[in-house]
Amino acid sequence: MRNSALVVVDMLYDFIDGSLACLNAENAVKETLRYIETQTKGQGGEEHEILDTFPILFIRDHHPADHSSFSAQGGIWPPHCVAGTRGGEIHEDLLPYAREELTFDKGCDKAVEQYSGFEGVNHADQSLGEILELLDTTDVYVCGIATEYCVRNTCEDLLKAGFKVHLLSDCIAYVDPEGHRKALEEMAEEGIIIE
Repeated sequence: MRNSALVVVDMLYDFIDGSLACLNAENAVKETLRYIETQTKGQGGEEHEILDTFPILFIRDHHPADHSSFSAQGGIWPPHCVAGTRGGEIHEDLLPYAREELTFDKGCDKAVEQYSGFEGVNHADQSLGEILELLDTTDVYVCGIATEYCVRNTCEDLLKAGFKVHLLSDCIAYVDPEGHRKALEEMAEEGIIIE
């Protein structure tokens, strides 16, 4: 798995059991944990060493309370993933793997709707793409929520940026089964490897 990284998209409580709870979300978290464990098995030693051999990057929807995508502001979504609320937190089982410098927030500007993790930045204002380049990443494995929106947009932007993109189909949740199936088919046609 050299030169590989895992990108975990929006595994946040509002998409798991909150205002925008998605289908298969709890299972997607469980399968993601299982995947991380298989990749880091036998790499005893300090936690930072594990993350150095297989970096795990987190994308977070991180909205102000008056974000333009919310229905009260004329948007299409109920309020979700508001910064500082439980709904905007990474699932507690995944939290031990989340590092500040490898966590990228998107949707922070109330006027801008951002689905792709590629548009997120970490606390040092570095983008996902910049960090993946610094890590000499060639292959990016993606999991998260939801297939049809943030997962798809993130995968497509990674592909455009020249990475080999692997979508872990057991580790994703979705809004609608039909939309999920269609998105997977279309992503496969674009050259994203569905695993």
